[in-house]
Amino acid sequence: MVGTPRPQFVLFGSSIVQLSYSNGGWGAILSDIYARKADILLRGYYGWNSRRAVQVLDQVFPKDASVQPSLVVVYFGGNDSMGPHSSGLGPHVPLPEYKENMRKIAKHLQSLSDSIRIIFLSSPPVNEEKIRGNASGFFSELVRTNELCRQYSEGCIEVGKETGVKVIDLFTAFQNRDDWMNACFTDGVHLSEEGSKVVVEEILKVLKNAEWKPCLHWKSMPTEFSEDSPYDLVAADGENDIKPIRVDFSQGNSVGLVGCILSACFCNSEALHLLSCN
Repeated sequence: MVGTPRPQFVLFGSSIVQLSYSNGGWGAILSDIYARKADILLRGYYGWNSRRAVQVLDQVFPKDASVQPSLVVVYFGGNDSMGPHSSGLGPHVPLPEYKENMRKIAKHLQSLSDSIRIIFLSSPPVNEEKIRGNASGFFSELVRTNELCRQYSEGCIEVGKETGVKVIDLFTAFQNRDDWMNACFTDGVHLSEEGSKVVVEEILKVLKNAEWKPCLHWKSMPTEFSEDSPYDLVAADGENDIKPIRVDFSQGNSVGLVGCILSACFCNSEALHLLSCN
């Protein structure tokens, strides 16, 4: 383990988690925003359903670990919600079992620490037309419909209410955009950069508004090694230093670029903040 431990945020789920560092993904965006504040750990498993997740809970989140996560963001449901295959094989999990599996995940995570925080992501909608257009001869028919996504999204929300876990309703959040079907997906299922921005926006809303102590919103968390140093960059006057600190450039409801705020310390102890976008 690397020294100077930071809070750990674990992203646990299926392909939407595994791919969250690709194509301007939401995992990569969170890592950028939380640079020098928290370590974002990826535990994503392409094609998995909640049934497989329950089987490995003790391995991914051992109860005797020396350090437990501060936050776990969980996404399962997209594969569970696929229509059943006539052979009985495939990722489909009946809705009642899916809900029970999510209860088991919540219970296990809550048992790790009194201070652990959990967010469930519900199943987002899909672009059914694009899925049909991307059909491959390598697979049997893949049944993905928005009606099934809606049912499993609502099931996830129900479990959150039962267990006290905060749930982000991605099924609704995506459809708040008029262009969601074309803008939010790469293949009708997996997220584009625009789709990932929706996920990040919703996660940051929860972290900002939750009455959690300590607060896990990036603005409320300390920046590692942020103290003044004689090795900081020298200002144009040749006397003062300039210290770069990571900052978010969000405006309105959209996640903006993560830029650099330059804090110049003057002799009168006043700080001048110069915003410079990378």
